[in-house]
Amino acid sequence: MSTDRLVDLAGRSVVVTGGASGIGAACATRLAESGADVVVIDLDGPGANRVADQIGGRAQVLDLSDLASVDALDLRCDILINNAGLQHINPIEDFSPERFSLMLRVMVEAPFRLVHQTLPHMYAAGWGRIINISSVHGLRASPFKAAYVTAKHGLEGLSKVIALEGAPHGVTSNCINPSYVRTPLVEKQVAAQATAHGIEPDEVLEQIMLAPVAIKQLVEPKQVAELAAYLCSPYADMMTGTSFVMDGGWTAR
Repeated sequence: MSTDRLVDLAGRSVVVTGGASGIGAACATRLAESGADVVVIDLDGPGANRVADQIGGRAQVLDLSDLASVDALDLRCDILINNAGLQHINPIEDFSPERFSLMLRVMVEAPFRLVHQTLPHMYAAGWGRIINISSVHGLRASPFKAAYVTAKHGLEGLSKVIALEGAPHGVTSNCINPSYVRTPLVEKQVAAQATAHGIEPDEVLEQIMLAPVAIKQLVEPKQVAELAAYLCSPYADMMTGTSFVMDGGWTAR
């Protein structure tokens, strides 16, 4: 059965952070195809405007690490997709405390503040969806990724609390947990690791990044977006407070 038959978002408003590329752009496009009015939030203004123009939505240029600017948004929406993120790889003893703080602001505190703004509207409407794009690293750890792993674990906890509080008001909250996705973020990691190890990018994927994955492929952004769309359907009304793993078998080990 086509998911298009399950998801009718006409009249629904959606906000997607990190929507200029990768998973965010795929989610914005997919939900717009189901009739939603989509706002694309991103630090990359040209990218956000490009996606918004393509889907008939609106763009909002915003640095999510600037929490005062986040608070000034005063958002109202029916569906919030917390997707924006960044990566930094270093041993803990060499990890910049400033970079650690920046990553937690973007990937934990900004989502909290956006949810804080949007829940009253959802509660009043008796319906809402919070979809947090987490990661396999929200459930597992890898060395040299202290901030990213910490942030994704924090997002998992936040999502569960939202689910418990939102349930009486018709609001669900879930995480989607992909392994490595074919995004600009991952492409930068591949290039960095190729340089660090003196090997070709294809070897980075095979020998390092996909080593714990049973299905030796990157996740495609459209696959994540399709799951996000399903979580907005009536068939997902009982799905809340959980993590939907899309990791090619990583966590089966």
